[in-house]
Amino acid sequence: MATSMKDVSVVIDLQRPSGRLGFGKVLILGEKAGGSTYKEYADLSGVQADFADTTQEYKAASAIFAQGDLAPASIAIACRNSTEGENEETFVERLEQDLGKEWYFLICTSAANTDVLAIADAVESDGSRQFFTRSSTKADLTALKAKKYTRTAVLYHSDLASYPEAAWVGAAGSAPVGSVTWKFKQLNGIAPLELSATELLEIHDLGANTYVTKAGDNVTTEGKVVGDEYIDIVHAKDYMKYSIEYSVQKLLNGSPKIPYTAAGIAQIESTVRTVLQRAHNQGIIASDSDGIGLYGTTFKSRDEVDPADRAARTYNDGSFYFELAGAVHTARIHGVIRY
Repeated sequence: MATSMKDVSVVIDLQRPSGRLGFGKVLILGEKAGGSTYKEYADLSGVQADFADTTQEYKAASAIFAQGDLAPASIAIACRNSTEGENEETFVERLEQDLGKEWYFLICTSAANTDVLAIADAVESDGSRQFFTRSSTKADLTALKAKKYTRTAVLYHSDLASYPEAAWVGAAGSAPVGSVTWKFKQLNGIAPLELSATELLEIHDLGANTYVTKAGDNVTTEGKVVGDEYIDIVHAKDYMKYSIEYSVQKLLNGSPKIPYTAAGIAQIESTVRTVLQRAHNQGIIASDSDGIGLYGTTFKSRDEVDPADRAARTYNDGSFYFELAGAVHTARIHGVIRY
């Protein structure tokens, strides 16, 4: 999550072979005359106190809370000022005022392509959240695909008024990070589309997901962002970055002094390994055949560190790695019939 002041920075490179801490909270970005500032709601009746059941904000919130026990404990809503004049805001201007708040998934009441592209650009630039949107036209999907967004997921559906993407976030977003894939999710209140195999392939090739019936169950497909990465991997990467930054910062905050010695460096490394083990327990990190987490750390000793860094009281020589657990999305099973 975004923070205004921090002394710890984690950079993760995602290498492919040759909840929670706010990571399940949804922000609904809406619009109304005069606007409205960021506010959190624990249930739909609370939303209705501020937004009538005819408003788009209420409908989006209803789709989220309709997911029952899977829905998040709370959501947030903020609205741009849509009144014409000097105080009128764009969606992006409203969004930028709330980037310091504790939320992760973004939904917008507007599905207009110009708004979607502007918001997606802003989310991509921020680099700490994911944006979920909806579309019913292949032309809009093509425009999104061209941008190769890594933090925007789109759900293709003919009924945009039902907020299928909000239902999707409600069904999967609040689960512990690493415990779910975004494919195969059943969405309360959303009707499946009847698509041919060719149509489904075309939608997937355009970087979108959709909602269809498979083996008698209505389920979401693919679980990917526009740029072809899996949503849960983006989620896990953000979670790991934030969790390690947060944990090491808390270590620094709560200690009279972390000495620049073997003992002090070991404290930092141990804190990182604790986060990695927790991620393994949650299902983010894979296990070997003995059930041991496939992760590791390398922290240089005091003597190996650049003397200039020691003088500046900066430690830049710690690193970690882990193997993603991933998920099974398809299977091919061979059989033999014997006479």
